[in-house]
Amino acid sequence: MKVRSENLTPALLTFYKKPVMINQGHMQWLWDINGKRYLDLFAGIVTVSVGHCHPKVTKAAEKQMRKLWHTTNIYLHPAIHDYAEKLVAKLPGDLKVVYFTNSGSEANDLALLMARMYTGTFEALSLRNAYHGASPYLMGLTALSTWKYNSPTGLGIHQTMNADPYRGPWGGARCRDSPSQVVGRSCDCAEGQCQAGEHYLDQLKDTVAFSMPNKRCGAFFAESIQGVGGTVQFPKNFLKPAFEHVRSHGGVCISDEVQTGFGRLGTHFWGFETHDVVPDIVTMAKGIGNGFPLAAVVTTPDIAKHMGTALHFNTYGGNPMASAVGSAVLDAIEEDGTQQNSLEVGTYFINKLRELQNEFDVIGDVRGKGLMIGLELVSDREKRTPLPADRVGKMWEDMKDMGLLVGKGGLYGTTLRIKPPMCITKEDTDFAIDVMRKAFQNSCQ
Repeated sequence: MKVRSENLTPALLTFYKKPVMINQGHMQWLWDINGKRYLDLFAGIVTVSVGHCHPKVTKAAEKQMRKLWHTTNIYLHPAIHDYAEKLVAKLPGDLKVVYFTNSGSEANDLALLMARMYTGTFEALSLRNAYHGASPYLMGLTALSTWKYNSPTGLGIHQTMNADPYRGPWGGARCRDSPSQVVGRSCDCAEGQCQAGEHYLDQLKDTVAFSMPNKRCGAFFAESIQGVGGTVQFPKNFLKPAFEHVRSHGGVCISDEVQTGFGRLGTHFWGFETHDVVPDIVTMAKGIGNGFPLAAVVTTPDIAKHMGTALHFNTYGGNPMASAVGSAVLDAIEEDGTQQNSLEVGTYFINKLRELQNEFDVIGDVRGKGLMIGLELVSDREKRTPLPADRVGKMWEDMKDMGLLVGKGGLYGTTLRIKPPMCITKEDTDFAIDVMRKAFQNSCQ
């Protein structure tokens, strides 16, 4: 802690009042330096996709390290070409050209530049409550005040109202593509329709009409489910007409799959597929490398050719080690059936959390899909008043002491983020539910 306070960035927060020093990991489990085992429900911030130190991925990394660590991609080497071909085979339509980077922020940074180069329009659009990175370029695209410095940034970027059926002005009991719907909000929508989605779409249309020069929108960024923002899901018929509207005004649509990609949502490999859309650009990171620093931007040949007007290069992007790891992750997802596991165990988990919600009024909302789950804590369920930070912290610390690691997110830090490695089992889920129940009981005493 002395080194951390004196030699590391003071902006680096530490989870828990009594921090955990992690020493070892295997699949869904972590161990601290004293040998205590924890079930990891946060996966290194939704990053460990197939499991900590997954044997197949570890073996691929070791094999590549003994052969070739690094060479510039200006030379040819097999790993990057094999991996690129395997990755784009997972994507629909004309999404065939890959730019490899090292992080999600780098990927989103590049995607924004790419969109502006292609459309010739500087203006871009994102949603309030979105997180797309914290680089100076992206701080304007991110729309969470807790992640913003008092510094000029985000020139040409505009935010529209977040399409949130729980905290937004519109939302009902059948809005979300989830086993769990908003409690306490009625819904008059006909089957296959969603009035909330239409209202939020009107807000997006207004933003384009009033804020964009000549009503031209160069780019629209959206997560399939907002991650850092607290696992927020949009109404079912919002994103598709939003994409259509942006394209009708000259823009390209960018899906941020940094947290939702690679089968985590269960029903589909990519989160955007759950909205029945095909974006023009896809950004991905985190789970792509199971914790190895690897990210990518995938786009169409037509958009990619506009990046040839000047030299563009990433020294480490797609290096031999990263490519070998990324390729092994794709193989592990396929061989281990992690997408199907996300669907089955995730649905089981959400249903168990709904049962827990019936026991404790402090649980205001349960939401999510697959193993992308959020549990929002409130002091007043009807008013949706955020639970005070000290009570959230007490529960959170209690869970950790009982061997369960959970993330936090949302503007108020009151949403428990449950995004474990996709190898988690139903037995693990039962353990997690027991721990949470005990933590909620302790908090209410």
